[in-house]
Amino acid sequence: VQLQASGGGSVQDGESLRLSCTASVRITNYVMGWFRQAPGKEREFVAYIGWSSEKYADSVRDRFTISRDVAKNAVYLRMNSLKAEDTAVYYCAAGRRYSSGSSSYDLWGQGTEVTVSS
Repeated sequence: VQLQASGGGSVQDGESLRLSCTASVRITNYVMGWFRQAPGKEREFVAYIGWSSEKYADSVRDRFTISRDVAKNAVYLRMNSLKAEDTAVYYCAAGRRYSSGSSSYDLWGQGTEVTVSS
């Protein structure tokens, strides 16, 4: 397994969670991204981080923070002020380009489920 996501769970509206993605590949060689897929919807971009750039989807900007720990070879997604519409399976991914398109990412983790109850 090259990417392993964890940290999902069930929380109430307004609460926080931190997702983790541990990698068996060197994350400094990749742009690391988080995507999510809600039931019945397509997978959508959440955030990415690389050496020179990070980007967020409009729906999560100012609430979510992506970060990475090079020493631990891990990427994190801190999610604050969670809303019911954030409910989804969250996936970490690794790609070679700064892109919000899922097709630009070559490696995918198995997903971790986040449920937000209002």
